[in-house]
Amino acid sequence: MSVFEHGFPFDPAYGRSLDQLLALPAPPAPPDFDAFWRARYETARRVATAPAVGPQEEERGGFRTFGVSFTSVGGLRLGGWLVLPAEGPAEHGFVVGHGYGGRQDTGDAVPLPLPRSAALLPCVRGLGARSRRPGIPGEADPHVLHGIESRDTYVIGDCVADLWCAASALLELVPELAHAVPGEDGATGARLGYVGESLGGGLGALALPWDDRFACGQLTVPTFGDQPLRLTLPSVGSGEAVRGLHREHPEVAEVLPYFDAATAASRTRVPVLVAPALFDPAVPPPGQFAVYNALAGPRELHVLPAGHFEHAGGEQEEKELAAARRRFFAERLSA
Repeated sequence: MSVFEHGFPFDPAYGRSLDQLLALPAPPAPPDFDAFWRARYETARRVATAPAVGPQEEERGGFRTFGVSFTSVGGLRLGGWLVLPAEGPAEHGFVVGHGYGGRQDTGDAVPLPLPRSAALLPCVRGLGARSRRPGIPGEADPHVLHGIESRDTYVIGDCVADLWCAASALLELVPELAHAVPGEDGATGARLGYVGESLGGGLGALALPWDDRFACGQLTVPTFGDQPLRLTLPSVGSGEAVRGLHREHPEVAEVLPYFDAATAASRTRVPVLVAPALFDPAVPPPGQFAVYNALAGPRELHVLPAGHFEHAGGEQEEKELAAARRRFFAERLSA
């Protein structure tokens, strides 16, 4: 039973308790799931991102922000923001994803989770103020369907590559971030963290397993979890557009398993803090929790009462999540 009054024609809690949500497994992976994503990653790493930084646009909270552009896969030039410490060198780095509303400015991403940090806030292809491109839909529903007829053309795969290329651009612009730091398993990697919410959470879950430059990640209400189950759950988010297409073209079910955030999470070894919601009309909670449940490495859970839904207490919940995020990254990214 939903704990919030709402006008949706379905239950945004989907009739599941916390215990039930925590028992949801990831769906099985296609046999060549790992090979598919490793090849995508290798292609992205070969891109000469050629980042270019514009004049300073803002200074607040101990950070300066600049417009930035960089090249991603397919030779597509994308835009976003570069964030640098107002004083001194950067000691930590972040790539910060965004939701399906796109990114129009630096919003809540600044201040960053840690002081003395640098970040690249990309607008993934087709979305946000700085990456609208001809031929790629700029609205959520048509965007999530773009190229879905094939795993090789589906826009979500290219959006994941946009995050990898953003990391490459950041490390080129702020080379001190490439200094290795020890991980829990004794391995070393770049001093990078990933932060993503909703679309950015799902893209981050798909990106993290293959890129050892990320030492850890934080995902809030991540989408694309448990694609077979997602096809059965009504919503007001982009998943509903996929459900509608699937009814007319059931063959898309053969493509979606390659873009399952929960399946990818089962390959993730770095520490991840996940903040799934118990009630969410846009991204069904079962898929969110499937991402958390599948994580193969150190994981932390920060349960939210609701996501994508304005409610009393929401502002305080955001502050508590921000505090948890700061603590998580301070523990994981401090040398």
